[in-house]
Amino acid sequence: MKKESKKRVVVAMSGGVDSSTAAWLLKERGYEVIGATMCIGVMEREPGGPIRCCSLTDIEDARRVALKIGIPFNVFYFREEFEKEVIQYFCKEYEQGRTPNPCIICNEKIKFGIFLKKAFEMGADYIATGHYARLEYNKIINGYVLRKGIDKKKDQSYVLFSIKKEQFPYILFPLGDLKKDEVRRKAFEIGLQVYNKRESQEVCFIQDRTYHTLLSERLRRSIKPGPIMDKNGNVLGTHKGIAYYTIGQRRGLRIAKGKPLYVIRIDRENNAIIVGDMDDVFGERFIVNSINWIVPGDIPETFGAHVKIRYNHPGAEATIYRRGENKVEVVFKSPQKAITPGQAAVFYDEDKVLGGGWIKEVIY
Repeated sequence: MKKESKKRVVVAMSGGVDSSTAAWLLKERGYEVIGATMCIGVMEREPGGPIRCCSLTDIEDARRVALKIGIPFNVFYFREEFEKEVIQYFCKEYEQGRTPNPCIICNEKIKFGIFLKKAFEMGADYIATGHYARLEYNKIINGYVLRKGIDKKKDQSYVLFSIKKEQFPYILFPLGDLKKDEVRRKAFEIGLQVYNKRESQEVCFIQDRTYHTLLSERLRRSIKPGPIMDKNGNVLGTHKGIAYYTIGQRRGLRIAKGKPLYVIRIDRENNAIIVGDMDDVFGERFIVNSINWIVPGDIPETFGAHVKIRYNHPGAEATIYRRGENKVEVVFKSPQKAITPGQAAVFYDEDKVLGGGWIKEVIY
């Protein structure tokens, strides 16, 4: 009888503790594991200075882990693709007066896009990452369900909503049933030197304290000062360019009014920043487009869900009204702070991801 070959999985290894432990766990479970790091930098900025988002140290950390656990290791060079799909998107969104989420786009276009394709070319059955989320096959619905990770503080299901459900059969999340401290402890026990490595920064390709440097270099021809106005149209000051502001922002307005003022709206058409009181930052109703439905089956015209409007938002109860195939209107039961165009809105039924999309506009 012919012996069945092991299932082959390519693990996206960043050099951190999560993906390193994920690779070890999969090998322990009997998979044929191949490690691969995506090299998406260095890209030269203008007029000078590199954007570093995957340092040589990270690559070498991943390589050492692969050697330690005894798996092959590769480096995938995706600099041009990352520039086109992520960096340019990031800059364009700010230019449009929107606040981007590059991690979601990177997951969709790079990790579960070209990385998955590259893995298939290597004969892989799956790819795996160190995300804290769970994918479960449900026989009753004959489809996969994306759920939150067990560790509520580390759950990353929000940034995975845009993955197509057709891709789920080829994706593994080995850390979904673990908590972060368990992962670090496991890494320590098996002798991985990255067990206490610091968390990666929020936006990997931004090395400065602010993203303004990158935008000023990339968008210097289109960024123009304009008026800062109150809700009644009174000019209170001058802004440096709408790309430098986001909803809910307080600092950097340089306006003395004797009370705190916050960005409540960005008017790209008139190149204006609209400010107001803290109460004005809260909203209840908004439009979401480019919807990606994850759950199998028909979606009701109206339904209730728990909705997150940014990664660190705890989520809140809302009613969702379908406004076509790829567009919905969301109405929170209670006002939420800083509903921001350009950010993702993700819909949950308890810990199950129903789908999500991109916030287009807030209805006042």
